[in-house]
Amino acid sequence: MDASATLIFIIASFSLGAVILMKRESIPASMRRGIALAAIVFIAFAFFLIVYSLFNMGTTQP
Repeated sequence: MDASATLIFIIASFSLGAVILMKRESIPASMRRGIALAAIVFIAFAFFLIVYSLFNMGTTQP
């Protein structure tokens, strides 16, 4: 697994969540639920990637 791509995804997903929290009043009501669900999925997957990388920290990759 490419560590730089994983790191970029983690930063981007947490940034998306932060932007949504800061700008929640200016997002149209019809789009709020969909954007929030997408952000939750991205953040959950980013958290999974963090935990997965911690479990595989000591292993060598070919």
